Amino acid sequence: MTRRMETVFEASRPGRKGYALPELDVPAVDCRTALGKACRGKPPRLPEMAEVDVVRHFTRLSKLNYSVDEGFYPLGSCTMKYNPKVNEVAARMPGFARLHPLQPEETAQGAMKLLFDLGAMLAEITGMDAVTLQPAAGAHGEQTGLMLIKAWHESRGDAKRTKVIVPDSAHGTNPASAAVTGFETVEVASDDEGMVDLGSLEAILDDTVAALMLTNPNTLGIFEKHILELTEAVHRAGGLVYYDGANLNAIMGKARPGDMGFDVLHLNLHKTFGTPHGGGGPGAGPVGVKAELEPFLPSPVVVHKGGRYTFTGKDERPRSIGRVRSFYGNFGVLVKAYAYIRALGPEGLKEASEMSVLNANYLAKKLGGLYPLAHKGHCMHEFVLNGGPLKHETGVSTLDVAKAVIEAGFHPPTIYFPLIVPEALMVEPTETESVETLDRFADAMEEIVAKARSEGPEAFRGLPTTTPISRPDETTAARNPILRWQFGE
Repeated sequence: MTRRMETVFEASRPGRKGYALPELDVPAVDCRTALGKACRGKPPRLPEMAEVDVVRHFTRLSKLNYSVDEGFYPLGSCTMKYNPKVNEVAARMPGFARLHPLQPEETAQGAMKLLFDLGAMLAEITGMDAVTLQPAAGAHGEQTGLMLIKAWHESRGDAKRTKVIVPDSAHGTNPASAAVTGFETVEVASDDEGMVDLGSLEAILDDTVAALMLTNPNTLGIFEKHILELTEAVHRAGGLVYYDGANLNAIMGKARPGDMGFDVLHLNLHKTFGTPHGGGGPGAGPVGVKAELEPFLPSPVVVHKGGRYTFTGKDERPRSIGRVRSFYGNFGVLVKAYAYIRALGPEGLKEASEMSVLNANYLAKKLGGLYPLAHKGHCMHEFVLNGGPLKHETGVSTLDVAKAVIEAGFHPPTIYFPLIVPEALMVEPTETESVETLDRFADAMEEIVAKARSEGPEAFRGLPTTTPISRPDETTAARNPILRWQFGE
């Protein structure tokens, strides 16, 4: 059993330090004289540790963080794929890494060209007319896209459009982003095939609908075969159609949302375009639009004129929604995405999508005999298993299965999502995993099911045994979070 790891505050000992400062070579200044009331009344309570203890603490901590560089990470809808290290090398090039965001434009022409070209590449890949690279992550991109939709309707004097339609299988960020932007969300049901029910959609479309937010392929890993009918129905009602780019990894280079009738979209560069995800670094959520929404894009915009690259001024974009991010977004992430696209090229992007779909269908075929698939037939890049029958038969829940997957040495799939599937296990293998890895995962899942049937739920209660915390009280943690260290007096 792995023992609980101390925090830096628990490991702190009075009087210890891991640094040595040089002698003061400037005049000493009394903080209270210089800053007055703004000066802290007493020193901050920082940990006191020797250098060796600090290094060992954070090294041990890093080893507790399971990552895609360590093993298989089949989180459905999150596209946790391997990140090529050449992209990291590109982002660390001095001309990119040592830029200052306030330095003159003429000294950053290479970086501005990269931004300009990356926007054009993403526009071509998605079938959009213009792209902003400012948003810092996917959900931030959603909010930006919805702000653009609101601005477009208001510019037409159509302020009564206050509703955004989201499918019952939508990502949770969709209704959240709509609410943050000031919209009311309206849910539309899925049909028996797991796709948006066209009749249900038609019934709720009226002149108060601003947009439909849709992921295609959807959260169940199914391509919406009626996508043209869906987008046309929304457009007839005067609304716009927003594309959640979380699942673009399934169709990148093969199909374009802009050709399906989408007006606005966001992309997750940390999902589709090979940049780190989660703890591996910041994300980026570029937003693409059709031509009629281009004037509303966040400012500034990189343009090429007079033989040089420059940022547009405020007066040049009077209808812009303004900045949504300091400077021009998470630049290092944008460099990595640019390197990824240039390395793969058009054919490589297509192959990545093809392999993603192939891997998902291969694994779905192997696991479909253990758990019922939420929906029959071929999937795209991900699939959802129904853990309900196993729980009914053995008492072993989807949470128990996830804990057993950790014990087997893998990161578990997404669980209990989408909500329309009971005891859901949502699996996305991505294109970067080998058949040997997929087979090992399938074997582990088969062993877990066999154990559930032979030993029942009691065999799972103490799993996993290899982590510092086995079964945290997630409900209490969510309702009563402890977000800072509490000093004992």
